[in-house]
Amino acid sequence: MGEIEQKPTPGSRLGAPENSGISTLEHGQKPPPTPSGKLMSIKIQMLDDTQEAFEVPQRAPGKVLLDAVCNHLNLVEGDYFGLEFPDHKKITVWLDLLKPIVKQIRRPKHVVVKFVVKFFPPDHTQLQEELTRYLFALQVKQDLAQGRLTCNDTSAALLISHIVQSEIGDFDEVLDREHLAKNKYIPQQDALEDKIVEFHHNHIGQTPAESDFQLLEIARRLEMYGIRLHPAKDREGTKINLAVANTGILVFQGFTKINAFNWAKVRKLSFKRKRFLIKLRPDANSSYQDTLEFLMASRDFCKSFWKICVEHHAFFRLFEEPKPKPKAVLFSRGSSFRFSGRTQKQVLDYVKEGGHKKVQFERKHSKIHSIRSLATQPSETDSEVPKQSPQSASLTFGEGADSPRGQSRQQGKELKVAAPSAAAPAPTEDPRPQPGPQASPALQRSPAGSLTGSPHLSELSINSQGGAGPTNVTLSPNLSPDTKQASPLISPLLNDQACPRTDDEEESRRKRFPTDKAYFIAKEVSTTERTYLKDLEVITSWFQSTVSKEDSMPETLKSLIFPNFEPLHKFHTNFLKEIEQRLALWEGRSTAHVKGDYQRIGDVLLRNIQGMKHLAAHLWRHSEALEALENGLKNSRRLESFCRDFELQKVCYLPLNTFLLRPLHRLMHYRQVLERLCKHHPPSHADFRDCRAALAEITEMVAQLHGTMIKMENFQKLHELKKDLIGIDNLVIPGREFIRLGSLSKLSGKGLQQRMFFLFNDVLLYTSRGLTASNQFKVHGQLPLYGMTIEEGDAEWGLPHCLTLRGQRQSIIVAASSRAEMEKWVEDIQMAIDLAEKSSGPSPELLASSPPDNKSPDEATAADQESEDDLSASRTSLERQAPHRGNTMVHVCWHRNTSVSMVDFSIAVENQLSGNLLRKFKNSNGWQKLWVVFTNFCLFFYKSHQDNHPLASLPLLGYSLTIPSEAENIHKDHVFKLHFKSHVYYFRAESEYTFERWMEVIRSATSSASRAPGVSHKDSHAY
Repeated sequence: MGEIEQKPTPGSRLGAPENSGISTLEHGQKPPPTPSGKLMSIKIQMLDDTQEAFEVPQRAPGKVLLDAVCNHLNLVEGDYFGLEFPDHKKITVWLDLLKPIVKQIRRPKHVVVKFVVKFFPPDHTQLQEELTRYLFALQVKQDLAQGRLTCNDTSAALLISHIVQSEIGDFDEVLDREHLAKNKYIPQQDALEDKIVEFHHNHIGQTPAESDFQLLEIARRLEMYGIRLHPAKDREGTKINLAVANTGILVFQGFTKINAFNWAKVRKLSFKRKRFLIKLRPDANSSYQDTLEFLMASRDFCKSFWKICVEHHAFFRLFEEPKPKPKAVLFSRGSSFRFSGRTQKQVLDYVKEGGHKKVQFERKHSKIHSIRSLATQPSETDSEVPKQSPQSASLTFGEGADSPRGQSRQQGKELKVAAPSAAAPAPTEDPRPQPGPQASPALQRSPAGSLTGSPHLSELSINSQGGAGPTNVTLSPNLSPDTKQASPLISPLLNDQACPRTDDEEESRRKRFPTDKAYFIAKEVSTTERTYLKDLEVITSWFQSTVSKEDSMPETLKSLIFPNFEPLHKFHTNFLKEIEQRLALWEGRSTAHVKGDYQRIGDVLLRNIQGMKHLAAHLWRHSEALEALENGLKNSRRLESFCRDFELQKVCYLPLNTFLLRPLHRLMHYRQVLERLCKHHPPSHADFRDCRAALAEITEMVAQLHGTMIKMENFQKLHELKKDLIGIDNLVIPGREFIRLGSLSKLSGKGLQQRMFFLFNDVLLYTSRGLTASNQFKVHGQLPLYGMTIEEGDAEWGLPHCLTLRGQRQSIIVAASSRAEMEKWVEDIQMAIDLAEKSSGPSPELLASSPPDNKSPDEATAADQESEDDLSASRTSLERQAPHRGNTMVHVCWHRNTSVSMVDFSIAVENQLSGNLLRKFKNSNGWQKLWVVFTNFCLFFYKSHQDNHPLASLPLLGYSLTIPSEAENIHKDHVFKLHFKSHVYYFRAESEYTFERWMEVIRSATSSASRAPGVSHKDSHAY
């Protein structure tokens, strides 16, 4: 029996007044006394399918019973849960926390009340306690079994594989099949058994807590996660289903979501008899009526759904519990129902301020013992999932660069596990979250807990349609930014905290993990391979899935692109698994570890690079695929529109044609890594021979593809620039090579005006940026390089850092932002002039509809004015302009007033890097863990390496890279600083090697390369 008088409340556990329970009363108020009198026994069915009886006073409100269940489970975050039961009309309803229980449950002896999840947060990392996450995982398991959580076979198999991992541990095919035969997790499970077993094999080393986390990570991406359908009809009588979620009210047709009404758009919710009414806020761009009406089966059904909507809105959108309405003097009109309990913000703040105790427990369904870590100090530094210092929920970095919006992310916490006794040796730090206790009637405490394995995060994040699904999480704008959390399960080595460590903790961490430079080089292979796989999935999964839905691409083009990428994706998926398994052995995270046998990576690289040779035929065809795609875009407006729309998706974070060259770029990364390994190892080292053999193999492959890479990079860059320019006909022609682009000031009758210049091997274009929806640059004029001369400085005008460019038909005066910038332009323009002199003759005209500009600088005023007027005129017809990415390199150079050359792009191809970093803002206290990808002169920030698209980006051109001074009070190792005007960011790496690598690659982007004298244009592209 669950006796509520004998159980401590969550409030008392956290130092609150003894009888405050989970109430959120105003200061000065006292909680209502529990009614005395006759007791009634109520059966509660827990999420682990056990039943427990609780005795409560008959006149007690529903809140007393919910508090009793939460106290019984030692559950702090009980506000996410609720009690549901069938009323006297057999309609399943939620227990009202304010009404007396006896008025709601008429025949308690014949009713079983279910304890279930009521509020599903937008991100499971907002759940602070592992017990809470465990209960959520049980709810997902229950919804799968009942057919409520619908998904495709792949998602279902992946979910079940994590459940099996949490219940029986590591993969054993015989045990797996026996367990699946005894336990049915989903209807028609037999057909999925092979897939489940295959996925389970990938989870070796995961603890039950990590399996819970992964289960929720996958489940939250499914369309039906946390959804309960309520049958209704629209005004036309069409059968639909209504549902409510953290974001608002959803409309389904069957199991397909057809509409959504965000809370921000909803002005009022009401019901009248069987009619459910949604009054929307006025919106000029919306085609919906002011009030939407839905017909439900009965008034009781309608009122029940209305109550759920009111509760969801209050829980996710309000800062605190709404106050009760004053009672009417004579008569009342409408329902007096209101939400009772803490809001999500209050729950997060409450747990953040409280301390915890360490409790050992054993899960009911799991054969693996674990420890639930509950900190003893009421401090932020001991919470299981840390908070971050307040900051903007929308991450926007730098000036003039449009960054995707996303919720801010949290780093994971390291949990210290206490020794069982004083005689036992003190265990080392384990940063992994530990499994939560079971939701069974009695918390069974095991004498000792065992921690096994480490996170092997699944690279599969599947949505309900079958592909890797993007995370579209909408957080309430009323929630404080410091409530937003991130996965604590990234990597044992990188799982740093938001709080400073003690020296003892640092020493313990150093002893636990490898410190050899070769280990970190091998880890770089793993982290960059993850990013490479995600880039391949942009083509093999996202682009292919989008193409299959629309008949806009010719079959010949499909057969040229996708069959040549799918074998690569399959090969590199297995390659990544092999690397991660080796790293796990290297770190000592496997029982099969024998010191010295696995502390190398050369054999793995050699074996797989030799395997890549069989894929060479596919690599050779990537250049053909790129050319075919660009020709298809040129000949088909429909295909061009389709690809442009795809590029606007968040998952396509780079130009589409860049992803087609990723396999060629990846070969360069392997060669670079192997060169560092060979340089690090002495010839006598056991790994040196394999590394040297692998380097020879990859160098041979690179040499064979060298000419193709140079040609394709130039081809890709010309087509990318073509999208940024308007007023041009024939930019991409055989023999034309891109050299440099950047911002210069051009002297005209109005003075110095900013212009964007594009230098090729035969012509120099200058453009201006128009305020159009297409966000493109309009060409003002061209200067053929054949016969051009350069004069540095200008005596007449006295401009600093200026050049006079004298062509055969036109001369212009331009000024750079600095002396260094001017020297780069002089060097490249002079080289381009030399190349043009060696060519056959003048280049063809580039301008589409404008005559060549042959006026002097003084006479050019009218022409410039005319061009500006053209741009102004185009603003009146925005509907004719196609949408365009506004954060390309051209736009970054325009806003940062700098330039970048093809040499810089070539260096950037080699200097790609990814991994975990801790980030800190100038005025914040805590460090925030991010998965960071460096490519294309830009840092892209992710919540974890599993995310499908970046939450924000930071273009690095123009930034300065330094090490913090003593006055900045950072006092941490391996920290570097990025600074541009008022924007300051600190980043912290995990080791000396990774720190040096990040400094190296970022320096290549922040200070663009200047070509050494005497180097030819062809040599400048050499790898």
